Amino acid sequence: MLRLFLVSLTLFFITSNLFADKLSIELEDLSKVISSSKVIDARSSDLFLKGHLKDSVNLPATITYENKSKNGKITTPTKMQEIIQNLGINVNDSILIYDDGTFFDASRVFWSLEVYGFENVKLINAGFNELKKNSFEISKNPTKVKKSDYIVSINNKRLATKFSTQIATKNDSQIIIDARPEESYVGKKSVAKRFGHIPKAINIPAGHNINDKGENLKLKTLDELKEVYKSLDKNKKIVIYCKIGRIASTNYFALRELGFDVANYDASWKEWGNDFSLPVVNLSEN
Repeated sequence: MLRLFLVSLTLFFITSNLFADKLSIELEDLSKVISSSKVIDARSSDLFLKGHLKDSVNLPATITYENKSKNGKITTPTKMQEIIQNLGINVNDSILIYDDGTFFDASRVFWSLEVYGFENVKLINAGFNELKKNSFEISKNPTKVKKSDYIVSINNKRLATKFSTQIATKNDSQIIIDARPEESYVGKKSVAKRFGHIPKAINIPAGHNINDKGENLKLKTLDELKEVYKSLDKNKKIVIYCKIGRIASTNYFALRELGFDVANYDASWKEWGNDFSLPVVNLSEN
């Protein structure tokens, strides 16, 4: 019995160490870690109730916003603490996140959890439909959980603000990335009253982090992501933004996977582009 216990313990540590450095879990490896993890479904509550991974809990990306119609600012610490507690999740849990396979919502939840103190969070590199096709058990029943005693904390390194982004525009030790499509970056489209981008920002659209594998999207491999971000200096801090801090979360995830020091400016262009006291660069006017 003791020998069996020691063998099981050894296998557990081998498996844990095998995936310790990667922030994404491939489909073929999921069965090795899912039983020892808390799984979060980042899709809407309606989709969750129509079917979800058995034992997963629902944290729709939409509730990570304080007021999504205004801008992309993250929900308040008090509200986030309540959400996490009601999901039965503690800060030391190993967490896996999935969404519909676009990775935008899963990445937004990933970033939100890192802002609020979680350090062992990973994305499943597959959407719900692909998980279902690969015979992972699906349930329509709400998962019963015991309320946790999670106490909120904030990792300010992962969160950029209007003020810190202003500083970044004048600081040579910081890089700003605009994750919107090129037409928004150059000033042809905008969700704000003004058009263009934040001064000094370079354009790396969120879609550059994802491969189109026929029916299924996949996060790019480490080697592919290194190619996307090869021009960046790892010694510099990175600020990313988009329209409302959603799709930029995919860039955030990719940069975290590559070991960059990165923060998401969650209020993003919807705040900056509507503040006439702030500078913008509109290439479409040239």
